Amino acid sequence: MSGLNIAVVGATGMVGQEFIKILEQRSFPVRHVSLFASGKTAGKKVLVFGREVEVREIGPHAFQGIDLAFFSAGTEISQHSAPMAVREGAVVVDNSVAFRMNNRVPLVVPEVNPQDIRRHSGIIANPNCSTIQMVVALNPLHKVNPIRRIVVDTYQSVSGTGREAVEELSTQTKAVLDGRNTVPHVYPHQIGFNLIPEIDVFLDNGYTKEEWKMLEETRKIMHAPDIAISATCVRVPVYIGHSEAIHVEFTRPITAGEAKQILSEAPGVRLHDDPDVNLYPQPWEVAGNDDVYVGRVREDVSQPNGLVMWVVADNVRKGAALNGIQIAEYMIDNGLLHARNIGG
Repeated sequence: MSGLNIAVVGATGMVGQEFIKILEQRSFPVRHVSLFASGKTAGKKVLVFGREVEVREIGPHAFQGIDLAFFSAGTEISQHSAPMAVREGAVVVDNSVAFRMNNRVPLVVPEVNPQDIRRHSGIIANPNCSTIQMVVALNPLHKVNPIRRIVVDTYQSVSGTGREAVEELSTQTKAVLDGRNTVPHVYPHQIGFNLIPEIDVFLDNGYTKEEWKMLEETRKIMHAPDIAISATCVRVPVYIGHSEAIHVEFTRPITAGEAKQILSEAPGVRLHDDPDVNLYPQPWEVAGNDDVYVGRVREDVSQPNGLVMWVVADNVRKGAALNGIQIAEYMIDNGLLHARNIGG
């Protein structure tokens, strides 16, 4: 098979599995796939492009001959193993927080800042899932009418935490419906039939780390260090799909109609907005889709230059794996991989 030698690190996790699925769905040019995970799942065999591939632990020279490595195994593994992969000749697309705010590492959403890929030195960072969908929706508007301020409230599904959280939601939902008590393990409180306004750890300023990521990453991706941003991130009992209520203040007035026209033509955006027939994005319908869905676009009655909108996307797909693969596709399409990486 002609194409690239690919590695997926964290191959048995939800995002790792999504990487494999999307590589197949998009007919990504793959010659060979190597799968890596922790010792817990090492030895497991996974079907990839119709062939069984054994999952291995990362060891010395694990990335020898690898052209492109997708990392989704957590910050510690990325910090330790991503530089090793680069030294052995691979380009790394990393889904962890490890390198996102490193000035030497581009943080990329292909619909927003693909040009930043060109300055990579071996590692390209995939942004936080909640940041990705927000900038895909806002950047087309920002290019026409610069944004001054963003206030965003997120409603984030349990898949953002991983498979254990998905299983805990199922277990707790059944327990509550059966009239039994629940014991939380993944989250500090019960998630079944509940909302938890705490994602990641609290910082000294009262924000959580997840909320602060949205601020810092949005400014870096959009090259807009002066945008004022405030976020409140909430975990909700939904399996797949993050939702966001976004309040935006622009430099000049903008009507809802103007915004809808811009968004209807924006790459990666699907406008679902017709209140007369109850049409607006919902996590249930967005799950499994590539686009960022936008609806309930309206003028902010409290701010003459403001708009309010509702934005929903599949956090495992566009919020993680798909975005990483789109980064790789951009590199291939623009000849940004070393010549040795492409061939038969």
